[in-house]
Amino acid sequence: MWESYKRGFKTFLQLEKSLSNNSVEAYLRDLDKLTDYLQLSETSKNPQEIEASDLQNFLQWINELELSSTSQTRIVSGIRAFYKYCLLEDIVKKDPSQLIEAPKTKRSLPDVLSPEEIDAIICQIDLSKPEGERNKAILEILYSCGLRVSEVVALRISQLHLDVGYIRVIGKGDKERLVPVGGEATKYLNIYLNHSRNKITAVPGNEDIVFLNRRGKKLTRVMVFHIIKELTAGAGIQKTVSPHTFRHSFATHLIEGGANLRAVQEMLGHENITTTEIYTHLDRDFLRKTLEKYHPSFNKGK
Repeated sequence: MWESYKRGFKTFLQLEKSLSNNSVEAYLRDLDKLTDYLQLSETSKNPQEIEASDLQNFLQWINELELSSTSQTRIVSGIRAFYKYCLLEDIVKKDPSQLIEAPKTKRSLPDVLSPEEIDAIICQIDLSKPEGERNKAILEILYSCGLRVSEVVALRISQLHLDVGYIRVIGKGDKERLVPVGGEATKYLNIYLNHSRNKITAVPGNEDIVFLNRRGKKLTRVMVFHIIKELTAGAGIQKTVSPHTFRHSFATHLIEGGANLRAVQEMLGHENITTTEIYTHLDRDFLRKTLEKYHPSFNKGK
């Protein structure tokens, strides 16, 4: 349904705007992200039916995919350019993109899952399916190691040092860090590698990638997001859950348990500790109990 609109938009950019091939392809990739979202959310709307609320939900979705603020701003620009074209061609009567704002660079804190909720989501995985062992290993790694979804999909077999309990992670800016990996994550990684991964023929260039789809290619971030969305719905959890929610829960649970903030900073791969401090939004009961236990004057006079 959208392909004819994309072809018209491409011609418009090439002939009317005289843009370079690279610029045209960038605009089309931005539009592809919108149609990917519509497909994943099972929203079969054409451009005339799209409302500002649909676009705002789309922007929330790309925000949860951990795209940079620069990328998000560019995508907004691409969607607005598409709707300008639609107005000129009388495809739409009004422009829903005029009412949207790009997600702010400072994002609101995501929901935190309790350990019980994380278990409920993981329990939704059907281990009888070929992808079941892979999906279980992915979720265990997301929560047990606090990795970014981009780090999980890029993880290589050569980066796994499970015999000594560590994985080598290449994070933002190609910075490398060692992250401890726990017993559960190690167990399910080994099960996946030995029972499922070794039965998949990797396409050239993907031989060292840990998590593959059934065609032997590296998983996309969008696919991991979709997997988690389906499992969360199956578990009946009403919170907004994305791959980043597992990373956020990892850090929050560590800090609530008394972990040193700098140790958490190191495991998360944050260059600046002020970034890690957003994970210290501990509930008031926890803070009160900490003061009661450790502060010498807190209970005086009671």
